[in-house]
Amino acid sequence: MSSTVLEVVDIDAFYGTSQVLFDMSLTVTRGETLALLGRNGAGKSTTMKAIAGIVPTRHGDIRLLGKPVRGEATHTIARAGIGYVPEDRQIFPDLSVEDNLLIAIKRGVDGRSEWPLERVYEMLPLLTPLRTRLGGQLSGGEQQMLTVGRSLMGNPSVLLLDEPSEGLAPIMVQKIGDLIEALRKLGTTIVLAEQNLHFCLDLADRAVVIDRGTDVFTGTITELNADAEIKQRYLSV
Repeated sequence: MSSTVLEVVDIDAFYGTSQVLFDMSLTVTRGETLALLGRNGAGKSTTMKAIAGIVPTRHGDIRLLGKPVRGEATHTIARAGIGYVPEDRQIFPDLSVEDNLLIAIKRGVDGRSEWPLERVYEMLPLLTPLRTRLGGQLSGGEQQMLTVGRSLMGNPSVLLLDEPSEGLAPIMVQKIGDLIEALRKLGTTIVLAEQNLHFCLDLADRAVVIDRGTDVFTGTITELNADAEIKQRYLSV
């Protein structure tokens, strides 16, 4: 059986009449963490939304576990195994932490249920004392943890993390990094969209650099870190 979990091939995407992705491609294998890196506005979030079916694509192919999902409805793609953690979190502010988690319960594509509620709390102990607190009363870091937990409740085959460290205090950035590392050790397949290469150095196996809506570099995170020209041109590092 192929180890490829997610394959994106030459997709184009538009906001209205404005094209924002141009033949964008990436591949993620089982248990891998792939960093999607680029400056602000390069197309990282649009790529995530295109994979999740939130932004429509007009060309190319998106395959999840070998099955084509491009053009499918967002809820169909979620049921097929995509777990999407958006940059703006989108929690339910008037629901408790626990209700935010319970509303997302879904078995995995093969019927598995690796992430029951108590295991999510074990992975995210910060949320345990906040079970009854309303989502709107959480800090930004707590909300970020909640969005990751909510996605895990759906037992995804691949987890899309869109700028998870953006706008957080340094201590919460460290906690998010620790969480991603813990998920990696469990064999979770992750796509991590980030502006910050340094955040990804110890977390990602490979990297795709995106600029102006297209992939301009694909390689190991070590290869990227050693390529001063790519870092300077596309990441301002």
